Amino acid sequence: MYINIYFSGIFGYVNYLVERTRGEIVNTMLDGMQRLEYRGYDSAGIAIDGDKPNEVLLFKEVGKVAALRKLYENSDTDNKKVFNTHVGIAHTRWATHGQPSPINAHPHRSDPTNEFVVVHNGIITNYREIRALLEGKHFVFETETDTECIAKLAKYVYDLNKHRDLDFTELTKLVLMELQGAYGLLMKSVHYPNEVIATRKGSPLLIGVKTEKKLKVDFVDVEFPEFAEITVDSPMETSNGLLALPQSNGLSNGSLLVPMGDNDLRRSQSRAFVSDDGIPMQIEFFLASDPSAVVEHTKKVLYLMDDDIAHIYDGELHIHRIRREDGQPTIRSIQTLEMELNEIMKGNFDHFMQKEIFEQPDSIINTMRGRVDFEKKTVTLGGLSSYLQTIRRCRRIIMVACGTSYHSCMATRAIFEELSEIPITVELASDFLDRRSPVFRDDTCVFVSQSGETADTMLALQYCIERGALTVGIVNSVGSSISRQTNCGVHINAGPEIGVASTKAYTSQYVALVMMALSLSDDRISKQARRHSIIDGLSKISKQVEEVLALNDRIRAMAETDLINQKSLLLLGRGYQHATALEGALKIKEISYMHSEGVLAGELKHGVLALVDENLPIIVLATHDSLFPKVMSAVEQVIARSGNPILLCNKGENALSKLHKTYRTLEVPATVDCLQGLLNVIPLQLMSYWLAVKKGFDVDFPRNLAKAVTVE
Repeated sequence: MYINIYFSGIFGYVNYLVERTRGEIVNTMLDGMQRLEYRGYDSAGIAIDGDKPNEVLLFKEVGKVAALRKLYENSDTDNKKVFNTHVGIAHTRWATHGQPSPINAHPHRSDPTNEFVVVHNGIITNYREIRALLEGKHFVFETETDTECIAKLAKYVYDLNKHRDLDFTELTKLVLMELQGAYGLLMKSVHYPNEVIATRKGSPLLIGVKTEKKLKVDFVDVEFPEFAEITVDSPMETSNGLLALPQSNGLSNGSLLVPMGDNDLRRSQSRAFVSDDGIPMQIEFFLASDPSAVVEHTKKVLYLMDDDIAHIYDGELHIHRIRREDGQPTIRSIQTLEMELNEIMKGNFDHFMQKEIFEQPDSIINTMRGRVDFEKKTVTLGGLSSYLQTIRRCRRIIMVACGTSYHSCMATRAIFEELSEIPITVELASDFLDRRSPVFRDDTCVFVSQSGETADTMLALQYCIERGALTVGIVNSVGSSISRQTNCGVHINAGPEIGVASTKAYTSQYVALVMMALSLSDDRISKQARRHSIIDGLSKISKQVEEVLALNDRIRAMAETDLINQKSLLLLGRGYQHATALEGALKIKEISYMHSEGVLAGELKHGVLALVDENLPIIVLATHDSLFPKVMSAVEQVIARSGNPILLCNKGENALSKLHKTYRTLEVPATVDCLQGLLNVIPLQLMSYWLAVKKGFDVDFPRNLAKAVTVE
């Protein structure tokens, strides 16, 4: 099944016995949404309680959250009304079904009276079948979205069971059993006032907890139901109180249905929220698709797993499952976030991308902190220590990633092969899945992702798990899906990356992968000298990055004078620098919208040379390594065809001394060959940034892109 998943932003707020005015509630929600703006979006909306009983108000607008805030402020809503308990849900939408418009924006509703309202990330792949069924039941659809069918299906199931005491969790289970695809969603209803449902499948969702009192325990129990199993052929209510939708509509497999009616779980207590003195606990819950939206309120968070159903009511959080699976953990831990609010603020920089480029001296150090002993020349990766022997004995290592993460794998493949002497293949996750590439039990599969939620990479991970391979995660987000589902791994510790164009995550992934290669080879005496030289290079790399960042003004001037009016750009690299050329070209494309192409310098004569003339800007990565003479041959070929290259070279490189006076150069410090790409990529990041700024483009939110993941 092929779907597109765009991780837009979800935010929800619940206060229990904590007095808040409507204005305070709405500001909390809007501020939370703005923390999610970096993901990219085209419209936004919120759902809050009205003044009348059983009234839900919706506010939706195209554009930024600021436009939604203005729409709300211009309404006649009473901002001073105080709520002792309240549930609000909000969403920033990236259009997948239907053009950006107020009507297509989330939250979506079940009917004109807003009985059920839903916000949703992901794609419901069988929404057409559900919509056809509900239209046959006289439901009128207002939007072009797939999400609207969730709200209307909830109302349909509720209406069929009005005579029963149907719990919100039970209702949700019945709805989810009919959904196919991926989702992270929040749902509220006038029939369940001051309650909210949060559930996920393939789309991240977490819950922040804020309370004055210490929680009784730092986990929440998972509550499993018992099931009756039946098979049905038509819409019906069965004698034991089960609801089934028809198989003929493709909406049910007719089995594992949820019991309805009295439910002991509704009367159960969540141990974490039980007060010793018997007095109900004052508490606030913050629900979000990203921790950056909740960190200003609380650092206590719980990450939901796929198929979890979180039900918040009466100041308690309960987690349910649709079915009981063997080996599933029976608790969800409440973790402490390590990020700080100032880490997701721009500070003195104009854009998040600029801030993140200049954070790289620190982010690289943070990736190595506590892991590299520069005096003893050792590398210790705690997340891999129990599996190193298994990896060393594997048949091959398969690296799977997308985009920038794929380039970090390309950049380190050669050093992996050299140090470990294990065959390495690097795969684009989407192509890896399309080919259904053979994977064996004695393979090691490494999955690299900044977010740890990249859907292509997640599907590839599931594919490899099913085939029994050892799986390793290289991610930036603690608690992400990839970090939880892999056997072992390394957190790159780069800190939050807000800009859509990845910069510091690339260099931290690069360093993490080099450290992994060093760990795999620490038992090889023949590689000791090479390992020591690389570790020495790592000890100096942060200071060298600072030196490269000092080129900022020169690169800005070059972008403004030499490149701003160009329509295309070539980047040539060879060996370790081929990946640098690919990553630099990607940055220039996605931020400045300028066509750019990373080319293997050895392939120049195989067609690319036909593009060379005096007008085409060509950046040649000509830093010194064993392939330097071959790169210089490519430079000479470009010059012989009237090309006017920009040379990115090491300081004082003798072989380029004659060219320095004739051609434009950017000089960077020299380091070990396998680490040179860490320094060479930074001028290209800065070049893409300044090209975008000079063209007046939105650097942090490039058009048609988001901090999103896709599955073709």
